[in-house]
Parts: sequence; structure tokens; C-alpha cells
Amino acid sequence: MIQEATREYMYGKIHRCTVTQADLHYVGSITVDPLLLRAAGILPHTRVDVVNISNGARLSTYVIEGPEGSGVICLNGAAAHHFTRGDMAIIMGYEQVPVSQIPGRKSRAVHVDEANRILAIDEYTTPTLDELGKPENNRFAQSYPTRVHEAGDPTEAVNESFV
Repeated sequence: MIQEATREYMYGKIHRCTVTQADLHYVGSITVDPLLLRAAGILPHTRVDVVNISNGARLSTYVIEGPEGSGVICLNGAAAHHFTRGDMAIIMGYEQVPVSQIPGRKSRAVHVDEANRILAIDEYTTPTLDELGKPENNRFAQSYPTRVHEAGDPTEAVNESFV
């Protein structure tokens, strides 16, 4: 019996979160607020990649949950050498998926503010190979506001930051 090929699929991420702690003397992992884990669909004890936007470091570790509603993002153990409080990061969860099940599969991006409070949750549907190149699938230079405010509020324009 021939087994279908699989691919690593990024199913959920916490985008541009702020590192709240780095604890060198804790057994390795990343501690994350369960509200953020739930929103991204990331389960405790599963592997994630963590990218440090501030310095370019990238590593794999596993997730443990911290206090709910705390906004905690704490790199533990050796990972603490690559992250400091205030760094911006992206936490990404992956799963092995049969190739035939990838088109139409949803990937979730959780956008947070500087205190790691959820601003928005976007879901993206993976196109088929034949759907590649269609304008509705193009996400090049897609941006989102990192502060919550009414659209077009001129008093917020100076504080608005786009990614």
C-alpha cells in the first residue's frame, strides 16, 4: 500500500506578540496565555516555531500554558538566550497533513496588541494549485492595524503601525 505524501502545514500562529519574560533557569519551553493558544488552535505540549522579530532568532520548542488572561509570552531555558522582555515574536504551530487535504484547509493568524490582547483573528483558506495566481489569493504587502480604533480616526493616525 502506497502512503500519501504529507507536508508540514502552518495551522495557527500568534502574530507580533510581545515577549513578557525570558527565564533561563526554567526547563525549556515557551509559556503562553491560554486565551492566545485557544485562539490560534495551539495545544499545550505541542511543538511550535518561535521567531524573534527584534533580532532574527528562530527556534523550535514546545508550549506550556500560563495564567489565563495574563498575556504571558515567556521563553524558558536555553531559548531565553535569544529573547528578552519587550522583543516582538511570532509563534507558529504546524501539523503533518496529507497533500490531498491541504487545499481548502484553514490557517489561523491571531493578531495582538503590545499587551498581547487579541485584536483580530484571520482565517486563510489554502488554495489549490490551479487557484494559485488568482487576485483573491494574493496577500502580498497585506497589512493590518496594530491598534484598535475607528477606521479613519485622524487622532489615531500617528499611533497606527502597519505590518
